[in-house]
Amino acid sequence: MQSQDVAPRPAAESVDPVVDVERAEAALVEHYPRLVRLAYLVLPPSLGRNRRVLTAHSLTQRALPRGRTAATPVIPAQSTGRDSDPGYAFLRLRVLRTALEAGWTLKRAAWPKRSQLPPLLPQVWGLRLFPRSGGADELALDQRLSALSGPARAAYVLRGLEKLPDGDVREVLTAAGVEDADDALEEADAVPGQYALLDSPEFDPCSLQARPTDLMRRRQHLRAALAAGAALLVCGALLGLPGEGWAPDGPAAPSYAQNPAAEAALDPAQLTKVPALAWQSATRTDFSVWPARGDLTGDSALLRRALAVWARPGETVTVSATPGTPAGGPPGAPQLLYAGTVDTARVVILYDGLRVARYAEPTDGTAGAALDFSRVDGAGRAEASAVVLSRADGNVRYLLAPWVKDAAERDLLKPGAGAMDLGVRDGITSPLSSPIGQQTGACSSWNVLQVTDSTGTRLLTDLAELVPARLTTGRPGAAEDVTGARALHAWAPYSCWLGAMRSAGVRSVNAWSFAAQPLPDGTGTADWVCTRAETWRGGGERVLAQFRTPGSKLGAVAAKAQNVPACGARDPHVLAGVLWKAKAGGWYLLAAGTADTASITATGGVQGTARNNLLATEAKQGAQAKLKGTLNSGRVINGLQ
Repeated sequence: MQSQDVAPRPAAESVDPVVDVERAEAALVEHYPRLVRLAYLVLPPSLGRNRRVLTAHSLTQRALPRGRTAATPVIPAQSTGRDSDPGYAFLRLRVLRTALEAGWTLKRAAWPKRSQLPPLLPQVWGLRLFPRSGGADELALDQRLSALSGPARAAYVLRGLEKLPDGDVREVLTAAGVEDADDALEEADAVPGQYALLDSPEFDPCSLQARPTDLMRRRQHLRAALAAGAALLVCGALLGLPGEGWAPDGPAAPSYAQNPAAEAALDPAQLTKVPALAWQSATRTDFSVWPARGDLTGDSALLRRALAVWARPGETVTVSATPGTPAGGPPGAPQLLYAGTVDTARVVILYDGLRVARYAEPTDGTAGAALDFSRVDGAGRAEASAVVLSRADGNVRYLLAPWVKDAAERDLLKPGAGAMDLGVRDGITSPLSSPIGQQTGACSSWNVLQVTDSTGTRLLTDLAELVPARLTTGRPGAAEDVTGARALHAWAPYSCWLGAMRSAGVRSVNAWSFAAQPLPDGTGTADWVCTRAETWRGGGERVLAQFRTPGSKLGAVAAKAQNVPACGARDPHVLAGVLWKAKAGGWYLLAAGTADTASITATGGVQGTARNNLLATEAKQGAQAKLKGTLNSGRVINGLQ
């Protein structure tokens, strides 16, 4: 028998933590997919998948605070990860509360809550949207969750998706207006803890499929819609001709409606232009203090074309964006970072606080214009050191931050070769050979950009995005920039595998040597290195466990995973294994974990146990094994696949 959603008691207004709107906005952009997933899972399944998707997005987009007074949130924050951000904790509470309200039963004597009504925005006409279908396990879990009350469903999701202990779940539910959090937790215990399934595409309202609505009914109303459209056109003609903002602007698509805020965002005169030396006295050093540079910063026609294409790119414009980068025009007048002629193109680089946008068009017209986006929210001094200005003939030019003193080119595969100075003029580097076109097997060099400022030297690599990725080395949580001979030699054997992380929205890549293992045939010691790529969107992280024997120029990938916390600051542990052939011809299963691994067990095609963090046991060629490790704390971890 299915239980009905129970309306929680209204929460007092004082329960809401007061959070600065800018901090909450940054948290919303950074964690938007997760907040929408949370709302989707808590909303009552009786709404139907299409309305749940739209309502989840609507509730999340309305979660921003209206005030600007900063205070400490009452919701407990975990020591690491997104929950250390009070802005995220506040948004999670707002989303959870309104999702629970959406399940209340409408009463005649009371006005409905806004969350109980169909969302005004977003709306999609003529299509039904729903998440991608999962497997049998996801379907079974969805059915079990639909049988729970709203508070119990919320308790299950906070346990599984947010990884909160029951004490924190109880406190969050109480703050969200649940009258009896203990009952909700007890009811949630009836559903098996298949928490990993909550990350499935089945429950992802940001990755959607589309199907048409009732086509027959739409045909019946087509004639009426055409008549209404004709009437609107006549009214528009009577009101007067549209102004400049209505017409196509270069390669931009035409605009048929005027909106004062949108038109202000397209006005070149409204662009923010930071003075050249403002960064020296600023309290923060990021893209917001970059000055406007280039020989075309006063070209209003070019700037207007760039803004118009950003707002509504035409069919002939090539548009690219890193994964997780929001689409659409700037919310207001953006900041101008650069406008000038580079090689054979006119280039404009803009920044809206969340994204860097690069518009490029040929110097002899606008045909073949391109628009590129990259997320940069939360970028600090290191991440805001350079932006790709142009690519041509396998080379890349960078626009450097004003605080960068020196720039050089370095080949990661040749750590002892030294760095070659790059010519820099007006903040623009001379062409640097880009490594992104190489295949891993044919990788003969990996050129990176080395920048130096008053805080030190760091390496940045081109991964086919607007903003180069920062390279670091060391234990997660204590990683440092790649400087000095030791760090450079540590990176060299694993550089070519950076190509596997291209075009993934990568913010930084860390290489960590987590174990050294003596080979069973006595021919030396092999190195185990974990390479982890962190993304701007806070999801989609890529992890490679690599194995290198003595004398090998490059490491070999032993295991890889995506969207896992292993080898990261949240979970600095990793376990991986590889089948290795000795010079004498025998095969072995070699496995290694971090130093605090107390034991490793292999099951399946290979059986073996080690009472430390290194396992070596005889195996057969092609054998498959499953690895499990036990840490000194007693926690069990699985091997990367």
